[in-house]
Amino acid sequence: MSSRHALRRPPRGHWVLLMLILAVVVVSLLFEGWTTHEVDSARSKRPCSKPIPRSADTGEPVLRFTGAGVETAAMPARTAALTFNGGPDPVWTPRLLDLLRSNGAHATFFVHGRQATRHPELVRRMRDEGHEIGSYTYTGGDLGAASQARARMELGFTQMALAGVTGEHTRLLRLPHTTTADTLCGAEWPAAQRAARQGYLVVAADRKSRQAAEGVVRQYSHTDLGFREARSLLRDPGVERFTTLSAGLGQSGFTTRAPLVERLKGAGLLHAQELGRVLSRAMSWAMVVAGALGLLRLAVLGWFARVHVRRRGRFRPGSPRLREVTGPVTVLVPAHNEEAGIAPTVRSLLASTYRDLHVIVIDDGSTDGTADVVERLADPRVTLVRQPNTGKPGALNTGLLHARDDIVVMVDADTVLEPDAIHHLVQPLAHPAIGAVSGNTKVGNRGHLLGKWQHLEYVLGFNLDRRMFEVLECMPTVPGAIGAFRRDALMGIGGVSDETLAEDTDLTMALWRAGWRVVYEESAVAWTEVPSTLRQLWRQRYRWCYGTLQSMWKHRRSVGELGTAGRFGRRGLSYLALFQVVLPLFAPVVDVFALYGVCFRDPSEAVAVWLAFLLVQLVTAGYALRLDGERLRALWSLPLQLFVYRQLLYLVVLHSVMTALLGTRLKWHRMHRTGTADPYRLDEPARDEPGLALHGPKGELR
Repeated sequence: MSSRHALRRPPRGHWVLLMLILAVVVVSLLFEGWTTHEVDSARSKRPCSKPIPRSADTGEPVLRFTGAGVETAAMPARTAALTFNGGPDPVWTPRLLDLLRSNGAHATFFVHGRQATRHPELVRRMRDEGHEIGSYTYTGGDLGAASQARARMELGFTQMALAGVTGEHTRLLRLPHTTTADTLCGAEWPAAQRAARQGYLVVAADRKSRQAAEGVVRQYSHTDLGFREARSLLRDPGVERFTTLSAGLGQSGFTTRAPLVERLKGAGLLHAQELGRVLSRAMSWAMVVAGALGLLRLAVLGWFARVHVRRRGRFRPGSPRLREVTGPVTVLVPAHNEEAGIAPTVRSLLASTYRDLHVIVIDDGSTDGTADVVERLADPRVTLVRQPNTGKPGALNTGLLHARDDIVVMVDADTVLEPDAIHHLVQPLAHPAIGAVSGNTKVGNRGHLLGKWQHLEYVLGFNLDRRMFEVLECMPTVPGAIGAFRRDALMGIGGVSDETLAEDTDLTMALWRAGWRVVYEESAVAWTEVPSTLRQLWRQRYRWCYGTLQSMWKHRRSVGELGTAGRFGRRGLSYLALFQVVLPLFAPVVDVFALYGVCFRDPSEAVAVWLAFLLVQLVTAGYALRLDGERLRALWSLPLQLFVYRQLLYLVVLHSVMTALLGTRLKWHRMHRTGTADPYRLDEPARDEPGLALHGPKGELR
C-alpha cells in the first residue's frame, strides 16, 4: 500500500440516500399522524341547523340521489339488515363474526380504511364468510365539517385500502356521526350529495321505534354493547331473514372488482401504513432511549465535574510527590496560509510568563506572507522552518525533529494563549506517568450568534467532557489548539500519524495504548477562532467526527488490552460510541417527537417534555459556565441553539456514520492534505470580538 493516499470524496449517493430516507420517514409519520391522531372538529352531536329535504325525510334509511331528486328505500317486512360501524376491531370483530356464523346470518360492515389496513385478515374473513363491506371513511372524520379536499381523501383512501386488502371497491357509504336519515342535516346533507355524485349509495339506519318485523336497518358498534344488541336482535322471532343491504334491497353491484392499478396502490397504502406504525413505535422507543441517554450524560458530566473540582491538585506542584516544572519547553506552531493570524499567536507565546521557551513555526508550504510575518517578528526565541506542504501531521513531525527539549507544546496558528497558560499546562508533566496534558480551549470570536453557540458547546460539551475523562483516566483527545507532550512519548509512538482526519485524537489514543496517562489542565486557557459560517462549521465538524470514527476503529483493540490502554479503551471508547455516536443519532427524535406531538397529539404534553429537556440543559450549562469562570448571560442563546445548530451537528454525525459505512467502509487511508481544505485552519482571519479585549489596535497582545 502506498504511504499516502488522497481522501476519497464522500459519494454524492449518501445525500440522495439520506434525502430519500428522510422523505419516506416524514411522509410516513405525517400519514400515520393524520390517520391515527387527527382530532375531528365536530365529534359531538351538533344541533340540526338546516333540515334535510322533505323528499328524503320519509323515514327510510337508504338514500339514492338521482337527477330527479332523492329516492329512499327500506328493508322488506320481516327482514333485518345488521350493519356494524367502524372497525374492524381485533377483540370484538371476531366475536361478531362468530355470532353471525353460528346464527347463519349475514351483515354489512362499514369499516374504517385505517383499521382495514391494520387488520386486513379480519376484512378478508368478512368477505370470505359472505358479508358485505361498506365505507365508513378512512379515519371516521366528520365529512360535514371537513373540507372537500379532506373528504375526497377520506373516501379515496378507504377505497384504496379495500382494493389492497380484498381487491374490491364498494359503493356503500355511511357518514360518520350520523344515525337516521334525518341526522344528515346541516353540512352533512351537501357532504352526502357530493358522495352520491361519486357513485355512493348513502346508508343510514331506521329509527329505534320501527319494529323489526316491519323490516329494519340496524347499526351497531364493534363493542360489548354492539355485540349484545346484535345478539338480542338475532333472537327476535319477528325476523325471518338476517341479510346484507344489497340482498335485502334485491340489488347487486354494490361491490365491484378493483382495477389492477388500484389494487397496486392499495398494496402500497398497506405498506405505507405499516411503515408509519413501525416508525411511530420506533420513534417512541427512540424518544425513551434518547431522553435516557441525554439525561444520563448530563447527570454523569455534572457529577464527575464535582469530583474533578474536589480532586484538583492531585498531580500538580505543591503535592509532596511533585516538583515544579521549570525546564525548557519547545512550542510547535504548524501554519499554512495563516498570514492574518500568525502574529497574534506568536506574540501571545512570547508574552508568556514561562520564560524558558523556544517557539518553532513550521511554514507548511504557505502561498501567502505567513513566513514573512514570522520573520519580521525578529525574536531570537522564534525559529522559522519552511517546508513544502505536507499537511498538519507532517508539519508537526518536522517540528519534532527540530525540537531539542523534553517537553513539547503544540499550538494551532489561530490560537491566542493567556500569559500563564504554558506554565499551568506543563506542570502536570512533573508526574512521570503523564505523557500529555490537554489545555482549556475557549471561543474567542463569540460576538455573533454562531460563535455564542460554539462557545456554549465548548464549555458544556468539550470542557465538561474533559473533566470527566480525567477523573475516569480515559482522555481521548488533546486538542490541537493547546496541548503539552513529552517528546520521548511522541517519538516512542512514531510521531504524529496522518492515517486519520483527527490526528490529535489519534495521537492521544496512541499515547494511552503506549502506557502513558493524559490529563486536563483547566487553568491553561487558550482562545481560538471558530468558524463564522455554517459552511465552515459543517466542514470542520464533519472532519472532526469522521476522524474520530477513524481513530476509534483504529484503536478498537485497546478495549481488550490490559493496564492503562485497556482502561482507556473500555471507558473512553465506550463513552464516545454511546454518547458521541449513538446519542446524536437518536437525539433528533426528541425534537421530532415534540413537533409530532404538537401536530397530532396533545400539544401541551409535547411542549412540556421539550421544555423539561431544555431546563435540564440550561441548569447543566449554567453549572459548566460557572466552573469555567464564564458569565451566565450566554445562556440566552441556548434555546435558539436547539433549532439550528444542534440539528446541523446531528446531520454531521449521521453523514459521518453513513460515509464510514457506505463510502470508505473500514478503510483508513492516509490522506494527502493540500491545505485549501485543511480543517485545522480557518478561512476567515481572526477578528477582535467585543468584550474579549485580546488584541490591541494593531494586533498586539494586551
